[in-house]
This record gives sequence, C-alpha cells and structure tokens, in this order.
Amino acid sequence: MADQVMVEVGGEQVRISSPGRVVFPDQGWTKLDVAQHFISVAEGTLRGIYGRPTMMKRYMKSVTVDPIYNKRASKNTPFETADVRFPSQRPGRMNVPRTEADVVRFVQLGCLDFHPWPVRAEDIDHPDELRFDLDPTEGFGLAEIRLATLALQELLTEVGLVGWPKTSGSRGIHVYVRIEPIWDFFQTRRAVLAIGRELERRHPDLITTKWWKEERTGIFIDYNQNARDKTVSSAYGVRPTGYVSAPITWDEVPEVQIEDFPMVGFAERYASVGDLSEGIDQEVGRIDTLMEWVLRDEDNGQGEAPWPPNYPKMPGEPPRVQPSKMVKENWEE
Repeated sequence: MADQVMVEVGGEQVRISSPGRVVFPDQGWTKLDVAQHFISVAEGTLRGIYGRPTMMKRYMKSVTVDPIYNKRASKNTPFETADVRFPSQRPGRMNVPRTEADVVRFVQLGCLDFHPWPVRAEDIDHPDELRFDLDPTEGFGLAEIRLATLALQELLTEVGLVGWPKTSGSRGIHVYVRIEPIWDFFQTRRAVLAIGRELERRHPDLITTKWWKEERTGIFIDYNQNARDKTVSSAYGVRPTGYVSAPITWDEVPEVQIEDFPMVGFAERYASVGDLSEGIDQEVGRIDTLMEWVLRDEDNGQGEAPWPPNYPKMPGEPPRVQPSKMVKENWEE
C-alpha cells in the first residue's frame, strides 16, 4: 500500500499516512480501516465532540502498545484550540474539533476514540452534560449493568431529564444527559453523585457509589468522571477491544451486547438506524432537583465523597485513606 492516501470527508481532503499499518493485529484491521469507519460515522462522531476541548489518546503502533496521552495542543496543531485550566490550576491549550474532517485528522494522529471535556470551548467552566459511567465490580457483568441502566433511566425520567445510552465498547454502558451550562464542575459532579446515591438506596444489592474498590459491590456509578479534566470515551469511538462505543435505543438496552458492534461492519448499522444521538442537543434539562438532593443528603450525613488522588483536597472531603488502612492505623494508635 502507498505511504499515504488522501480521503474525503465533510467536503475536505485529509491525508492518511501509513494507511496499511495494522492497528488491530487480532483482526488485521489497518489505520485506513479505522479512517474509513470514522468517515462513515463522521456526523455522529462530531456531534459528541463538537466545540469541546478534547484529549488525544494516540496509538502510534497498535492496540497492543500503550497509547500516548496528549492533553495539551502542540504548537503546530491543525485544530482550533481553547485555553483551559487543569485541576492543578496550571493553564494549558487543548485541541477543539469543529468539522467532520477534524474527526479524521484525529485518526491520522493515532486516535481510535475521543475524550472530550463535558464543556464547550466558549465556556470551559460550566458543563453542558452529565455523564454516567456504569462499571461492574467483581461478580457482576453486563446483565446487571443493563438492569442498573434501566433503573437510571427511570430515575432520570422522574426528575425530568433525558438520558442517551451507549455501549462503552469495553465492559459497561454510558448514559449522557444534556443540561443547561449554568452549574460548575463541583455542582455537576455532586448532581451525578446524588443520583447515584438515590439509586443505591433504591437498589442496594445492585448499585454502589463507594469510591474504594474494597468497599464496592455491584454496579459502580463513577461520579468522579464528572470532575474537571476527567473524560469518557465519546460516541462511535473504537476501543482497543475492536468494538465501537455505540449509541443505542432504550429498547435495545435489555438485550444489548458489547460484541454487537465491531468496527468493521458498523457502517451498515449506522446506515440502517442513523445517528441515535441525533436530537441530544435539543433535549436540554435542568438539575435543580438534583441540587436539592445534594442538600438533602448533606442534612442526612451524606456529604462530600472522595475525589481522585491527583486532585487538590476538597472542603468536606473524607480522608483519602482506604477504609481498611484507616482502621488499622487507628487500632495501632
């Protein structure tokens, strides 16, 4: 195969170098195969990342080699950029995709999936979506994740919010909810935690919000995925498994399998069902009720929950010590 080829997407020509490089050795899929996947789903992919500061996760060889993570835009980046401030308060610039051609430019640079912030470049301090990442703990699997996802849908409907589910392409399911961008990261993170805690109360044998792995049993609602600078793989990205993070209907949730959506062949599904995330930007809700739940939980002794270890210590946050170690340290004293 030639050292480079030109592909057309969104009315633009984009160069793909080393098109024959095998990215997925088990399946034999090449870099050009990846590019062709994203050309076929470019409109839907762009819907999830348009105007968002986006981290680059670059597979420079194949999925068998650890990727390189680039949060900061390079000096000669081909993309629009946005000035951001990371949790450390250090400033930086991040790439901001705006066109379908930008989607394929990310692929040219080694990206298989996309990791956007839940904000737009025009307002980096106020998220316009909540992200629910449902992960299984040991002894739980996709069957339980599907049940937890349906329980989440019921609760979102109860508070007047619309959820948009998709497979993660790995082990779980993600649900996105568009909201008005008037709350900050601290508030939206606590809103997701409040929903997680309410689900935990209603389904104690199924759902957990416990941060420490030694305490988790069930399907974990990872509320910290809504902290500043945390990202979730967006719709139509391809995971190292070779499966697509595929938007699905709520009717599909009870029977969905991660393996239903391999990259090669996904274009046929997209052509058949269209972009199942279409309409998400028109279903914008408010989280006033969730903010009331945050206050209710505070009054009932459920305040702040642990943050990831690389974040500054937050007011009201419990000790960042594994419960088992904390008990041991207290006993030794």
